[in-house]
Amino acid sequence: MGLFDELPVPPEKEYLREELSRVDELWAAARFDSLPHVVHILTSKDREGEVQYLKEQSDVIEEVVDEVVHSYHSGFNKAIQNYSQILRLFSESTESIGVLKLDLAEAKKRLSARNKQLHQLWYRSVTLRHIISLLDQIEGIAKVPARIEKLIAEKQFYAAVQLHLQSMLMLEREGLQTVGALQDVRSELTKLRGVLFYKVLEDLHAHLYNKGEYSSAGSTMLDNDDEVPTTTAAALTTQNSQPLSRRTRLLKGDNDGPYKSRSMDGGSFDGHEEEGTLEINEEATTLKVNGGDITKDTKTALSQMPLWLSNATPDEFLELIRKSDAPLHVKYLQTMVECLCKLGKVAAAGAIISQRLRPTIHEIMTSKIKAHAEHQSLSRASISQGSRAGTGGLHFIKGQLEVYQLPKQKHQNGISIAGTLVTVSPVSPVMSPGGKAQVAAKDLLDSILDAVVRIFENHVVVGELLESKASQHADMNTPKSMPADVNWNLDSEASQATGGYSVGFSLSVLQSECQQLICEVLRATPEAASADAAVQTARLASKVPSKEKRDGSDDGLTFAFRFTDATVSVPNQGVDLIRQGWSRRGPNVLPEGYGSAAVLPEQGIYLAASIYRPVLQFADKIASMLPTKYSQLGRRNDGLLAFVENFVKDHFLPTMFVDYRKCVQQAISSPAAFRPRAHLVTAYTPSIEKGRPVLQGLLAIDFLTKEVLGWAQAMPKFANDLVKYVQTFLERTYERCRTSYMEAVLEKQSYMLIGRHDVEKLMRIDSSSAYLPNPLGELNTENNLPDAETIEVESELSDLLLNLRPIKQENLIHDDNKLILLASLSDSLEYVADSIERLGQATQRAPNQVVNGKVNPTHTDNTKNLASFAQEYRKLAIDCLKVLRIEMQMETIFHLQGMTNREYLDDQDAEEPDDFIISLTAQITQRDEKMAPFVSNAKRNYIFGGICGIAANAFLKALADMKSINLFGVQQICRDSIALEQALSAIPSISSEVVQQRLDRVRTYYELLNMPFEALLAFVTEHKHLFTVIEYGNLLKVQVPGREIPPDAQYRVSEILSL
Repeated sequence: MGLFDELPVPPEKEYLREELSRVDELWAAARFDSLPHVVHILTSKDREGEVQYLKEQSDVIEEVVDEVVHSYHSGFNKAIQNYSQILRLFSESTESIGVLKLDLAEAKKRLSARNKQLHQLWYRSVTLRHIISLLDQIEGIAKVPARIEKLIAEKQFYAAVQLHLQSMLMLEREGLQTVGALQDVRSELTKLRGVLFYKVLEDLHAHLYNKGEYSSAGSTMLDNDDEVPTTTAAALTTQNSQPLSRRTRLLKGDNDGPYKSRSMDGGSFDGHEEEGTLEINEEATTLKVNGGDITKDTKTALSQMPLWLSNATPDEFLELIRKSDAPLHVKYLQTMVECLCKLGKVAAAGAIISQRLRPTIHEIMTSKIKAHAEHQSLSRASISQGSRAGTGGLHFIKGQLEVYQLPKQKHQNGISIAGTLVTVSPVSPVMSPGGKAQVAAKDLLDSILDAVVRIFENHVVVGELLESKASQHADMNTPKSMPADVNWNLDSEASQATGGYSVGFSLSVLQSECQQLICEVLRATPEAASADAAVQTARLASKVPSKEKRDGSDDGLTFAFRFTDATVSVPNQGVDLIRQGWSRRGPNVLPEGYGSAAVLPEQGIYLAASIYRPVLQFADKIASMLPTKYSQLGRRNDGLLAFVENFVKDHFLPTMFVDYRKCVQQAISSPAAFRPRAHLVTAYTPSIEKGRPVLQGLLAIDFLTKEVLGWAQAMPKFANDLVKYVQTFLERTYERCRTSYMEAVLEKQSYMLIGRHDVEKLMRIDSSSAYLPNPLGELNTENNLPDAETIEVESELSDLLLNLRPIKQENLIHDDNKLILLASLSDSLEYVADSIERLGQATQRAPNQVVNGKVNPTHTDNTKNLASFAQEYRKLAIDCLKVLRIEMQMETIFHLQGMTNREYLDDQDAEEPDDFIISLTAQITQRDEKMAPFVSNAKRNYIFGGICGIAANAFLKALADMKSINLFGVQQICRDSIALEQALSAIPSISSEVVQQRLDRVRTYYELLNMPFEALLAFVTEHKHLFTVIEYGNLLKVQVPGREIPPDAQYRVSEILSL
């Protein structure tokens, strides 16, 4: 920027700026030195030109100066005029002040003569002004009682408390204490203090139990098992040394307890109103601050207040309420507690709340039960015409173990399964895990515990506020500005300051009442719980804890009675007394109880299953609601959950074990337990509802097992114990089944054969074992052998059995009832094994139990044990089938061994089979008909499918032991094979083509005896592999009348077969 850029050059003379820019800035230096310029001109060649150039620059500068002077000339003139005016005014002011000083000096001189008279007049005016103010205040105070009553009637309790405190403070003001006309007002305000206290307390009591106008809407406890009803309360305290719960951490402010205002005592009559002076008017109480009224902003803030604070005077508490985002009912509870604190009645309120807590809870529970009963009666009347099939199990059992519902179907022979199983279970259908009594008990307890949780939520808010105020301002419960009252002077102890009321105390009473209700539902009232709980509650409320115990561990946490005492055992009386319910009741127990019998179809110890889960959820919600100070209550061993768990562990589980053990013993030891049912049907059905002939004992055991596991689903914590009970029952049942099996097969040859390693191996790899599941419940795959190997295995097993000849009759099972028992036992064992596997899988799918933060390994072990029991049951079922198969094969050998050492030299055609064939076929048909209802077609195929192969081999090997045979003998044997083929083909599960193929081979073999040697030699040449070398050799050895056999016949046949 150039030196002359800011000069005021007009637009039409912009050329001047260019000319100025050519002027060297050295000419404008502060200390101009002309010598260099003179020397430059003198030394210049064109001196005239240089001089002319300087003249031109001088003219430009003069022209610019003219323009500047022209531009600023008017401003300079106006400034000069203004400065002239200012100088004139200062001169005149100096003269006036001099005159004023003279006047003031004269006035001072004149006033000093009457100084005392003026002071007296000023003092009199101040006194009169103060008297007028007092008269106005007296007139306002006289109307306060009526206005307080009006506010109480409108339930504006906080405004009424404020007005009462302000009035009492004004009555204590100097000048009003000796006014006799105010004595009646004092007395009336004292009475109103008590009335106001009880009104506030009554409204607080109603809202504590959700019966007030601003109570929260009842949120259902079990809408979501993982959510806890949370309410954020505002603790209106600062510098709180006690940790607050999450419900009281949102708001914190300063509140000095009872209302405190600036003291009015000792005011000087200086002619000014004192700051904070209260002016009581006709319509409302207003607060003048520094002589000013409440602003419009304050009125706008009041319009945002809750309805019950609409007439209150703004203060710090109202500001905190306005800024708080706590629910409405919590704000109301805070307001009521603040009223009690301002009245100095914290201890009295706590004592009354403590005394009324137990009877109120008892009344609420009783009324809920009555309402529940009325609702049930109405519902029962409305659905009496409808179906009740929808009364399912508990929500935590439904969908997992639906087998607890007794089947309604009947067998085709008219026998009802339900009627049979009802006599087995130790509980009635309504008390079963999915019964109506369990559902009703759970619904009732859910409803009551839901109400208790919401009530305790309010007690947490009120208890914390009372304790925090009492601990910080115990010495302010009787303000200095209030008259002394010995009933208001409280002990400095925290519990004494709250009248014995605390969060821990309220939780103790609530849980003790819930426990007594549970005892009534279970019909179990231990003597430890029969003391008068109300008396103990009052005693605990008035008890002052010692300083040694004020470490926070047991601060107000003693229950009205110890829950652990409620689990005392009853010696020498047995568990039957526990199950039926203790009838002995203490003399102080309320005789009417809760009336739960009107709601529940039945009561008893088995309802512990439906009680456990609601109590568990209740304990979780209570623990999440507890303040930090009382967090140890959630871990104590004497709470409601601990009582229920101890009751289940010490009474319910032992009772259940004894009951079910007795039922299991009765089920497996009764005469009909292992007696196959008499059926009118001939076809097997796999459905138990349609008449599957499961043995009565095993059917009962299956039902009892499912029922016990149903209790385990209801009480997951004790599932391991209950699964162990099931394992014990299954073990005893297995032993009984094993005994029944051994009674049928003991000392029988078939049983001994399946125990031999070689026989067991051949039977395992035999193709027929494909009809059997392996012990793991899967189909066998190791028996898929090629046909050649299958024939070889079958032939080897057949030779092994034929080598046992002669078979003695006493080594066979001739009692058909035992064979039918084995068939029915096999099917029943497989049914139970399948059921155990399903139960084990359901148990495995259930969530693993967590103990101390780790997955409980016992849960997995129990599942494995159930699977091992299923394997044992299925293995025994397979043994039964193996015995039946071997038995039928041995029976076949026993009858066919009559062919040996016999001459078949008949003289006529065979019209009838041999007697032993008739006996065998009749026995096969009879046993098949008797076993048909008890085993499936695949099992029948396995049992009777081995007869054809063993009979065919027996026919072929019998030729080696025959002395001679003629044409009619061959016809007789063919007739025998045809009769056996007809009998086996009549069994639906056996393939008639396989039977015909094998017995055709027998007839072909014996018909070769009718051929001449040359024809036989030609047949051998064409059918080398149809028979073995030994079988072809036996054809040559037997004597056939009329057939000529050359001496080298054996050699020639061997030579052909060796090619």
